[in-house]
Amino acid sequence: MTATQEEAFEVAIVGYGPVGATLGHLLGLCGVNTLILEREDAIYRLPRAVHFDDEVMRTFQAIGLADALSPLVRINPGMRFVDTAGKLLLDWPRAGEVGRHGWHASYRFHQPDLERVLRDAMAGRSSVTVRTHCEASLIEDRDTHVRLRYEDMRTGRAHSVCANYIVGCDGARSFVRGLIETEMEDYGFHERWLVIDALLKRDKPELGDYSIQYCNPARPATYVRGPANRRRWEITVLPGEDSTQIASAPAVWKLLAPWLKPEEAELERAVVYTFHSLIAQDWRRGRLLLAGDAAHQTPPFMGQGMCAGIRDVANLAWKLALVVRGRVMDADTLLNTYQSERYPNAREYITTAVRLGGLINTCAGEQALHSAFPRPDGSARMESIAPPLGPGISRGEHAGRLFGQPRMTDGRLMDTVTGYAPVLVADAALARGIRPPGGLALVTTGEAPGACVELRRFGVGVALLRPDRYIHGTANDHAGLAALVATAFPSPLSQPTNGPNQ
Repeated sequence: MTATQEEAFEVAIVGYGPVGATLGHLLGLCGVNTLILEREDAIYRLPRAVHFDDEVMRTFQAIGLADALSPLVRINPGMRFVDTAGKLLLDWPRAGEVGRHGWHASYRFHQPDLERVLRDAMAGRSSVTVRTHCEASLIEDRDTHVRLRYEDMRTGRAHSVCANYIVGCDGARSFVRGLIETEMEDYGFHERWLVIDALLKRDKPELGDYSIQYCNPARPATYVRGPANRRRWEITVLPGEDSTQIASAPAVWKLLAPWLKPEEAELERAVVYTFHSLIAQDWRRGRLLLAGDAAHQTPPFMGQGMCAGIRDVANLAWKLALVVRGRVMDADTLLNTYQSERYPNAREYITTAVRLGGLINTCAGEQALHSAFPRPDGSARMESIAPPLGPGISRGEHAGRLFGQPRMTDGRLMDTVTGYAPVLVADAALARGIRPPGGLALVTTGEAPGACVELRRFGVGVALLRPDRYIHGTANDHAGLAALVATAFPSPLSQPTNGPNQ
């Protein structure tokens, strides 16, 4: 086939896990002609990622799937670090009530359930084409477009398509990352851990609902309470231990003996993983980009592996939509802000996870944890972090901070009303007489009383939010508001909303 005969797409995504699927939904929401390629022919049936947070649920809300996911998840009350005697060393509670983003702070889930919801809903995205059991074999950046060759493994036939951009959401062993030829920045954590997933045959309330980090210097371990009867343990594999032998049923049950007996549960999976702490130095080369594990890998102690990938695509999707629609003057500058904004945010989560991993492994557990997370009363307590974006498209004191999601007077959450588009949140008196340009939604404190709390949090009268709900800029008077509106970027949506009064 010649280039002119090839199927043409605006964006091609390699990888159909949660990150690739979420990117597909966001691009589909914007009407971007998208191809998703996945080498496997079906959803991987065993659990992998088990946690996401309120920011990620807010992204799932944006693509219309939060209600479908809510019955499938479990609200996570937090994490506790204990010593070998069970003494509490560090508490990391997560609020039980709905928080400022409109959702609970922490959720436990079963990854096949999430992937099923994401894939079932993709049928409603008319601009998105999904091809499974198809493996990318050749990618060529030809300056004006990218040529992608793949094999349909059902038939053995090779096919070729072209796209404006390709995003590698293809995991830690990313094919696309290999083509970008980037080095990896290494934060020094490389450990083997045995991951055990079990299905309880009867309830065991004594295991508890909190996630537990067992700071045992002889063999650190983690317990995770999943939805329904799912439970997970992650246990350090010691130097010299054989990965195959330690994952055998007799060895697994011996390790689980402090918590569980063989007659109490069915082993769903036991496998040894090597946890890494890596970030690619280059997330983009020309028309090739990376997201998720293809761009960064983290130890699991913060529960932020998949979360970081969802944050990646929430940042990238609207920028790609504006670029392929020709709505920005300088495509390269805009796309380069993807890494400059996301890299520092991802790095802070990874370095915090590495720090926690070191504390879990330390022999001086209590002293180290109190030193790392001190409190006036002498206890150790950790608060959730919310790192800002790095430098990029947004400017000003509060730029790059995530803005909360208030409810409208009719009870709906703000993002449901405004959609995946820029929005101006303003004090009602300050916004009087302002007519935002088409595609810029306006939400006032009269329409969303809870917006007052968020504006006060930042000490401003108005905030201009990007589609990913990070602050683009703020103002406190009419002149500043007018100047701020002038900096607003177009909506990435095919049919932009203008807010609650559209």
